[in-house]
Amino acid sequence: MKNRDQIILAAAAIASAPLSAHHSPIIFDTDSVVVLQGQISRYDWANPHSYIFVEAVNDNGETTEWQLETDATPILQRNGWTPESLVPGDLVSVRASPDRRTDRAHAMLISLEKEDGSVLTPTSGDQNAPSSAPREASLAGIWEQRFENFLEFRIQGLDVETTAKGTAARAAYEIRTDNPVSRCVAYPSPMIVAAPQYLNEITLHADRVTIRTEFYDVERTIFTDGRDHPENTERTNQGHSIGTWDGNVLVVDTTLFAEHRSTLPGTGLPSGPQKHVVERYALSEDGTEIRIDFMLEDPEFLAEPFTGTLEWHQSVYAEISAFGCTLDQATRFMSEPLVP
Repeated sequence: MKNRDQIILAAAAIASAPLSAHHSPIIFDTDSVVVLQGQISRYDWANPHSYIFVEAVNDNGETTEWQLETDATPILQRNGWTPESLVPGDLVSVRASPDRRTDRAHAMLISLEKEDGSVLTPTSGDQNAPSSAPREASLAGIWEQRFENFLEFRIQGLDVETTAKGTAARAAYEIRTDNPVSRCVAYPSPMIVAAPQYLNEITLHADRVTIRTEFYDVERTIFTDGRDHPENTERTNQGHSIGTWDGNVLVVDTTLFAEHRSTLPGTGLPSGPQKHVVERYALSEDGTEIRIDFMLEDPEFLAEPFTGTLEWHQSVYAEISAFGCTLDQATRFMSEPLVP
């Protein structure tokens, strides 16, 4: 229960904190703020999240190099950052949430002020399409999930009823070392559908639908040519998807998922070979929203199906960016336990 409460509190802090790709705000003390003044020693513009290294002098006159974790490059770019935003030697003032491991000079960036008075922040939250933007006539387009909807999904995922095997797996989960995204392995559906700030592009073809997600460069192919799921084929991270049209609603049926150690956010609940997901994509009447009703069943780990609704809104952005996860960047701090 204590761990669940920590995750819920961390989830509530996400709206004002960077959406770290795999370390999760639970690792950081979001109720505390450390203020640093120093100079940039290194700036790693990479994914799944960028790092800023700052040499700061403590109260004892000792110099410590702080490692500041922040968002992935697509999110930073949309908030005014570039690979040249910081260079070694820049004098900066930093506010950050420190790592719960107090023996580490590691923190999650809140804001950074440069010597010229300019301020860089990791994220500005939801971006809503302006009222003058052309409305979509179909599911095709670029879409983004709302923060509040992601938080609902995240918290609902903590309350799923699990089997004995699922309960044991959750209890044994260590987010720093067990999370597959720490090895550049993307989340499968439905979690990949719930990635706020990352853009999603739907393209309609005569015999298929593709959904490209900026997060981890995932591209799903949903076959709409009447085929069934194959037998005795390789299981993959995103599984095998077939789609049918119920009027204007796209119904996606996915099986043949590869095993994954954390199929729902923050839970450590694995997915097994019996995992099955159904999604229904419905465009709103005004063409600005997509409602995604989903059902996840996995009898090996879930005592009952997990159902819910995700929502995407029309994005103000015209194109999505490449992610390009860097393994060395993803595996930082993997050897460190969550608590001493």
